[in-house]
Amino acid sequence: MKPEQGTLSGLLRPVQTMQTSLQGIANRAKESKNYRFTSLYRMLNESNLHDSWRYMNRNASSGVDRVSARDYETNLEANITALVDRLKNQRYKAKLIRRVEIPKGDGKIRPLGIPTVEDKLLQHATARILSAIYEADFIENSFGYRPGRGAHDAVSFLTRSLQFGNYGYVVEADIRSYFDTIDHAKLVTILEERVNDSMLIRLIKKWLNAGVLLTDGKVIHSATGTPQGGVISPVLANIYLHKALDQWFTQEVLPRMTGKAILCRYADDFVCLFENRNDAEKFYKVLGLRLAKFGLDLAPDKTRIFEFKNYQPGQRRFSFLGFEFSWIKNRIGKYVVQRRTARKKLYASIREAHHWVKEHRHLKLNLLVPKLNRKLRGYYNYYGVIGNYRSLSHFYYCVCRSLFKWLNRRSQKKSMTWSAFLTTIGRLSLLSPKITEKRTVQRLLFQA
Repeated sequence: MKPEQGTLSGLLRPVQTMQTSLQGIANRAKESKNYRFTSLYRMLNESNLHDSWRYMNRNASSGVDRVSARDYETNLEANITALVDRLKNQRYKAKLIRRVEIPKGDGKIRPLGIPTVEDKLLQHATARILSAIYEADFIENSFGYRPGRGAHDAVSFLTRSLQFGNYGYVVEADIRSYFDTIDHAKLVTILEERVNDSMLIRLIKKWLNAGVLLTDGKVIHSATGTPQGGVISPVLANIYLHKALDQWFTQEVLPRMTGKAILCRYADDFVCLFENRNDAEKFYKVLGLRLAKFGLDLAPDKTRIFEFKNYQPGQRRFSFLGFEFSWIKNRIGKYVVQRRTARKKLYASIREAHHWVKEHRHLKLNLLVPKLNRKLRGYYNYYGVIGNYRSLSHFYYCVCRSLFKWLNRRSQKKSMTWSAFLTTIGRLSLLSPKITEKRTVQRLLFQA
């Protein structure tokens, strides 16, 4: 008997069912690295889709059908029932993916693909199933698109490794247009190593082969790539690079090293650290060949090998996930790894903030400042790592200068002096720079 939706049992049972099933899959995947899972497609039922709906972003952009998440939710029960019926009868078809173009900080455009709400829901449920399987396979040093892990975890791990790991050589690499060059046929082959369910594989192929609706109205179909913005794309991209890079590094590269070596990866951004120069050079030579087997290319201008030792403070720098890493000598004369906002990211953020203030200068200050505070809070939450206060202060100062400039241009006469402006933003509580990284992390990173 189906529980009533308004009762406590009706709300909890789908969650318990989904979580129990996923935990069972995770346990089995951990027990046997060679086990191939069957009967996964039937997990895409009403109760599990209802559970996945809880994680959907209600404010996300709509797809080609222009149906928003809130529109879909008004008749959620019937919509999910109809979706499951089409899945059971093999009548489900993936809709076109709407492409939007997002400006990047370097003046380039990042294409994002937006599926329909229904496709997002189904992809989310499938992504949870795949994550339950592959979490047992992913290496510890892979941080992107995984539950309970984030960019700060990758940055902290890399910092600890550099500070205490005695690694003197760095291989910094960049994969050119990674999400656009994933080979569909190779990806399916990789999935079939763990998934022995032809119906689920066929479903994933439908999403891979779904056409992309461009901004000019044209539709393209490609044999490579997973659109950035798709719910399942991050999981598939992670699985692909795990096979192409992580597994190869741990099983084939490490046993051939004469010294210590380590890989730190977040999605398609990765850095490799080596104790010995010869090991770093060997890896650098074969890295491009390995990735080429999977249809991936390295960007020559962003891929390099260099020495990175503490007796060369300030001479070598590299960027990872928006942070610039370098050796400095602290106040007590000890060499430590410094992390600060990468210069390119800092200047891009300043330009973006300047443009935002210009576009919103017409608002009353009691409305403008709270909106600006939300942006500042997000910036501090990401870049507010220990040792980065100077970069945060510079960003804050530039924001204040932009705000001062555009407020004084709301009329033909200059409306306030700099001292009056500082008094005003102090009264309205404009957020000052703040280190948000926990002090426990500081002790972990830099204790002697």
